[in-house]
Amino acid sequence: MVEELVAAGVSVASVGLVYVMAGARVVKQYERGVVLRLGKLRPAVRGPGFTLVIPGVDRLRKVNMQIVTLPVPAQEGITRDNVTVRVDAVVYFKVVDAADAVIQVEDYRFAVSQMAQTSLRSIIGKSDLDDLLSNREKLNQGLELMIDSPAIGWGVQIDRVEIKDVSLPETMKRSMARQAEADRERRARVINADAELQASKKLAQAAEVMSEQPAALQLRLLQTVVAVAAEKNSTLVLPFPVELLRFLERAQQPAAPGPSVDPRESVVPAAEQVPPLDGRRPEQPVQKQPPPGETSLDRAPEGSITRQD
Repeated sequence: MVEELVAAGVSVASVGLVYVMAGARVVKQYERGVVLRLGKLRPAVRGPGFTLVIPGVDRLRKVNMQIVTLPVPAQEGITRDNVTVRVDAVVYFKVVDAADAVIQVEDYRFAVSQMAQTSLRSIIGKSDLDDLLSNREKLNQGLELMIDSPAIGWGVQIDRVEIKDVSLPETMKRSMARQAEADRERRARVINADAELQASKKLAQAAEVMSEQPAALQLRLLQTVVAVAAEKNSTLVLPFPVELLRFLERAQQPAAPGPSVDPRESVVPAAEQVPPLDGRRPEQPVQKQPPPGETSLDRAPEGSITRQD
């Protein structure tokens, strides 16, 4: 009798041990356990540690609560300014409600991946190429909001979204390189022109100072001679006065034409052209006065022949 009781006790203990081993579960620290009893969700979510479930009745599903890094495949699209690009991104998310992640969606990882690809294509179509290249922070925030809105109902929280790379066509790369080169050349020319303007102003001020103090020009000339002599000792520099160059320039200029004079008006009588040797003025011819009662018209001029009948 005692042996039968001992055997029965051993059997019960063995069955109990097998039952415990079959129903024993270990939930890790970064996991949460969702129990479905006969297909119905149990309200209590099992925390980390050792837990028991009813074998054959309960089903325990473990949900990872860590932040998941999900790469988004490169998506090809056309931007708002009609440029074809390929953009890839990465999504960081985590599960905040284990029960919803199990009940509300079949596979929350696949759902987040598809939502990220769709949102990325939508962002590409709404943005310009310059925004994709330079204003990524704003695009990342917009993409995060687009993915996070439906993911809240799945018990998933989007931590952040980052656009990794933007691939451009080769023709667009060459065009952008030419544009950047032209812009750099324009800036270089503007800077050079600004430098020339500032230098001309300083030179004008220096010229004013040298005009007030002529000795300053001689000092500047001597400084130039010293600078040239320091570079090439075999070269002899002789200062040449600038005033001499100006004198030669004035000497080579043709004389200004005077007023035109009629050669007939410039003829002067010989008596006026050649003065007498004694320095006295030549005597003027004496004009004879006609006698009274006789006019100058009735009197024949001297040297003329008068016919008498």
